[in-house]
Amino acid sequence: MAGRGSRLRPHTLTVPKPLIPVAGQPIVHRLVKDIAKVIDQPIEEVAFILGDPAFFGDDVVDSLTKLANDLGAKASIYRQDQPLGTGHAIMSAKESLSGPAVVAYADTLIRADFNLDEDADAVIWVKQVDKPEAFGVVQLNEKEEIVELVEKPETFVSDLAVIGIYYFKDIAVLKDELQHVLDNNIINGGEYQINDGIKGMMAKGKVFKTGQVDEWMDCGNKAVTVETNGKMLGFLHADGIEQLVDPSVTLNNSKIIEPCYIGKDVVLTDSTVGPNVSIGNGCVLDNSTVKNTIISNYSSIKNATLDDAMIGNHVEFDGNFKTISIGDYSVLN
Repeated sequence: MAGRGSRLRPHTLTVPKPLIPVAGQPIVHRLVKDIAKVIDQPIEEVAFILGDPAFFGDDVVDSLTKLANDLGAKASIYRQDQPLGTGHAIMSAKESLSGPAVVAYADTLIRADFNLDEDADAVIWVKQVDKPEAFGVVQLNEKEEIVELVEKPETFVSDLAVIGIYYFKDIAVLKDELQHVLDNNIINGGEYQINDGIKGMMAKGKVFKTGQVDEWMDCGNKAVTVETNGKMLGFLHADGIEQLVDPSVTLNNSKIIEPCYIGKDVVLTDSTVGPNVSIGNGCVLDNSTVKNTIISNYSSIKNATLDDAMIGNHVEFDGNFKTISIGDYSVLN
């Protein structure tokens, strides 16, 4: 979680990207819960790798601690003091690297239902994609085992893209290989990469299998985050498990077109909201039409027609712009 999320600015100027809300919950909260459902095993510990304490402060730590505790696990907080790559980030949590473990990057969401292959030493989760040349992909042998990781292949290798979630039967093995990467200053793209640790495991005969997800939803920039919000709302509405519209919502000559998430104490007046809209707690909308949009907490929206928009916390917006991206505490009148 240590990155600053520059592609999602201005929203990540004040809120760490993994805590940006999607369908009413922070990205990392949904990701951890979804992984817990897939592995369907007791979780003893959730280790979070954060960046600068000035940005990832006590409120972030408290939120993550509660997330782990709600799963019956303890929370461990580590800091990556320099942005030196995925391998370096994982090794920032080396005190927790033992036994079976999942490693995940906290800017993606999944929908999946499969059993982990107990015969494999590790599982790399993948998704079939239309343009594999734009991704890192896995190469398989005749036994459906992963034998190579290829970044943005110029010629076809496979169409199974690595999504950034990994399972290790004993992550101490990866730890040893990443220590070798650090000790020998093995750098790719200017950083220490998890892939070099994985390739070291493969060279020693460790068996890697694939786990395919049904949906892989990115939250890397504003456009795809809004799209992911809509997809996730659709899934949650179909599941019917979460209450997406809080009973405290006040409707004054207004209507909600599902699927939508609407938080506590929201007031809608002369407005139409939905589909694919998430609105945080305490927001007020007046004379507005909103669809395919994320609005965070305690914002006031008037006289607006919004589509494919993303609005931060404590924003005041009065206008007729349609596709916008406004950070926290902005005022546009």
